[in-house]
Amino acid sequence: MKTILAATDYTDLAENAVRYAAGVARLNNYKLILLNDFAISVHATNGLLSAAGVEELIDENRILLESKALLLANEYGIEVLAKTTFSFIDNAIKEVVSEYQPEMIVMGMEEKSLEQELLGNTTTSIIKKLRSPVLAVPANAKFKIPKKVLFACDVLNGVSEQILARIKNVALTTQAEVEVLLINQTVAELKEMGVDAAALNRIDDGLEGIDYYYKNVKSDSIIEGIADEVKNLSADLLIMVPEQHGFWGSMVHRSKTRIMASGLNIPLFSIPV
Repeated sequence: MKTILAATDYTDLAENAVRYAAGVARLNNYKLILLNDFAISVHATNGLLSAAGVEELIDENRILLESKALLLANEYGIEVLAKTTFSFIDNAIKEVVSEYQPEMIVMGMEEKSLEQELLGNTTTSIIKKLRSPVLAVPANAKFKIPKKVLFACDVLNGVSEQILARIKNVALTTQAEVEVLLINQTVAELKEMGVDAAALNRIDDGLEGIDYYYKNVKSDSIIEGIADEVKNLSADLLIMVPEQHGFWGSMVHRSKTRIMASGLNIPLFSIPV
């Protein structure tokens, strides 16, 4: 059975993302892996907690997570596996991804803040460091089957068949309409620029069989252009493919990625090359 991974630290933001992940798991008949990376509080550390005391806290946390997994399994009718670790969250997620190869990692996405602009957050760190699809869920996003999907597309650097297959699978599963968004160049302009026709044909071939169309917006800012189109389309889901060069070069920069992800009211599905 295919799996998805949801990480929680029991905050409202994370628990909302977990419930979103449970909805995705039920829709796709996936097994949900529920992960918590246990951290000892500063108060416990300052109190010179004994080794036995630490073990007791870890056991209590494991029981709590297993209880949550059981409740989710009963409520959503899915299989849920609880995984507790005692490490750093980035390392914990990396280990679970290596073991289970989940279809995606689901995490909560904080709203914009000065702290994020300076330091980033765990979700954007995972998007940047791991070559795994990440679904970033903002605090006010509740699960619903997406019917309007916005795919912000970089035709200049090409889109792989594997990525197109993932997008097509989303659309087929949800019966969604997909808008392929081009920033500052229309399809005709791209052809005039000498863009390899095979790149455009690959998109058409890869998305054949679903309801999709192209749209062009003119904007001085890639981020603003995408954000505006999210609103204009009333999109339910934004899909992006961060690159290491060219059109998406600015998206890889940590602050730009945070701005895009944390400024949304809908989930952002980041699919790595």
